[in-house]
Amino acid sequence: MSPFRAIVQRSVRRAGCALCAIVLAACQALLPQTEVATPVEWASFEQARDTVSAFKPFETHRHEVASRGIDPYRNPAVSLLAYADIVQRFSAGGALGPDDYDPGIRRCLAAGERCSAYSIQARRIKRERVGNFWLDSLNFRREVETTGWSFSALVILVDDLVVYTTYSGQPSIRDFERTRNPLGPLQGWGDQLRQTPWR
Repeated sequence: MSPFRAIVQRSVRRAGCALCAIVLAACQALLPQTEVATPVEWASFEQARDTVSAFKPFETHRHEVASRGIDPYRNPAVSLLAYADIVQRFSAGGALGPDDYDPGIRRCLAAGERCSAYSIQARRIKRERVGNFWLDSLNFRREVETTGWSFSALVILVDDLVVYTTYSGQPSIRDFERTRNPLGPLQGWGDQLRQTPWR
């Protein structure tokens, strides 16, 4: 084989490999993705946490809370709770005496209808199908990766004064799900066949 022909063959092989890689990458991009997100300015759990952590009980006022984006009329992640809703939330701890509660909660319960709260629920969840495009498309194997975060918080106010804050959530969500169907596109037909009562 001449050196020229060997060079041409190597170039063709490399071009073929590159083309295959491009096709596979393009196929991967065709797999569906789903994103569920609360439309808020926070891009991460940490940003949401830092916003709520900045509120100091018995120091921060309602207008300062609103200036940080915690406003039920402008932020879809914020719900306004009335006094009855707050009492219901803490009724599960009925075994606790009045002195066992945080001072801010005691202030709220004593204030009655003058007490209100902001409940914050935010999340950003992305579900992405990964793996082999053809195995996924033909229903032989489906791999789904779920990533994101979730955040919840409670800000209690008496009149216009913050008296209590708390937050919780999942800073890092990362799940992986793999489904194998030996029959591929016929899997549903096979399942129906097994469930069909025979006489």
